[in-house]
Amino acid sequence: MHVLKRRNFLKRGLQMAALPAISPIFHYESPQKTSQNLKLSLNAYSFNAALSSGSLQLEDLFDYCAKEGFAAVDLTAYYIPDYPEVPSDELLFGIKKNAHHRGLHISGTGVRNNFTLGDTDLRKREIALVKQWVVAAAKLGAPVLRVFAGPRLKAGENWEEKAALVIAACKECAGFAAQHGVIVAMQNHNEFVQSAEQVNYIMDGVNEEWFGLVLDIGSYSQHDPYDEISKNIQHAVNWQLKENVNHFGTQKPVDLKRLMAVIRESDYQGYLPIETLGPGDPFEKVSTFLAQVRGALG
Repeated sequence: MHVLKRRNFLKRGLQMAALPAISPIFHYESPQKTSQNLKLSLNAYSFNAALSSGSLQLEDLFDYCAKEGFAAVDLTAYYIPDYPEVPSDELLFGIKKNAHHRGLHISGTGVRNNFTLGDTDLRKREIALVKQWVVAAAKLGAPVLRVFAGPRLKAGENWEEKAALVIAACKECAGFAAQHGVIVAMQNHNEFVQSAEQVNYIMDGVNEEWFGLVLDIGSYSQHDPYDEISKNIQHAVNWQLKENVNHFGTQKPVDLKRLMAVIRESDYQGYLPIETLGPGDPFEKVSTFLAQVRGALG
């Protein structure tokens, strides 16, 4: 099914679910495009060092997000105790409750995986990992589970052959995720996937209702990043808004005005998670970038 139809299917399902159960027959008409429902989230990877060392606890991160007025947090699974093992329901539900008490949704979570592995058994383990965290994401209330395709090609490897493995794995995971109400979303991470053309190749190959893209604005290195974003935005179900874009291999500050114009011209609705990287105090970096993004959003 064409990706636009896939997005309309998801939107239509949410809207129909909100209607009173008067009749089993519904008539749906696409609404006139009005202002977009865009909300800001924080990608927890912005605090990677502090969360990984334990100097910052999830509750402290939630407190910070609430203070700064974020609508949600994108909680990468690395920071949940016992990762890559899925923790107890008690722990997952506790995280969900703690976020809720601070007025936060969990806009997504994500795992570290590799679907390009040539060894069938090893690749099955990666698929099993994703499926386990699909279930965990559902328990957290996270609508999106971020996955990777895999690392960059090694010498002598064929991209299309590896892409076939990625597509098959993503199809299987998306089919499983549909049973749990979670969208599996591949991030374009400038590793195996480096261009908008490659993103579209995999998206068209998977072609599943419950599969989408975590659109990483900082990971297009081969062409103009804003043109690349425009070519992929129809697949986006979540984002990583970064301070810099990769402009033909050179890091340049993101032109937020231009980026927001691209987003406004699309039909994207939902969360825009921001992520800051590099040296410096993450609290200061996030607060500064958040103010810039809010200004650009108007």
